[in-house]
Amino acid sequence: MKCNEVREIMPDLAAGLENPPAEAVEHLRRCEECAAKLQAFRQTMALLDQWKAPEPSPYFDVRLQARLREERARAPMGWWHWLRTPALALTATVLVAVGVSLLPQILPDSPHTAAVTQPAAGPGPGTAVGDLQALDKNDELYADFDVLDDLEVQPGVTANP
Repeated sequence: MKCNEVREIMPDLAAGLENPPAEAVEHLRRCEECAAKLQAFRQTMALLDQWKAPEPSPYFDVRLQARLREERARAPMGWWHWLRTPALALTATVLVAVGVSLLPQILPDSPHTAAVTQPAAGPGPGTAVGDLQALDKNDELYADFDVLDDLEVQPGVTANP
């Protein structure tokens, strides 16, 4: 087992893993550096087990609330405090409106502004509505195509190229 592999399982070994891998135990016997790190790890864990967090002062919450009240009372509450939020909202709205209105002038060839500046041309060819409109406009021309259906096809000539 390599040193890196032993370092990965070192927390488990220091905590007292019941069945440590035999390869890890053998490596710790041969490698003094890893054995020293494991010993240092065990000492650190023993210190952490003994350490107890200090209890907070019983008046901590009361003093904190009093300090927050003092800070709020010290803060200036002028007219700008009450006007600040609506003024910022109005400024942001005006900037967005100006930006949107100037966008077609800034980017005249952009595909995003083409839809805004050019009116819709209607349904295009290839759509059901567009094809029906084309048939209505050219009904006399298409009526003459019935004559073509009546013509005989000559042998060796392909009707559709």
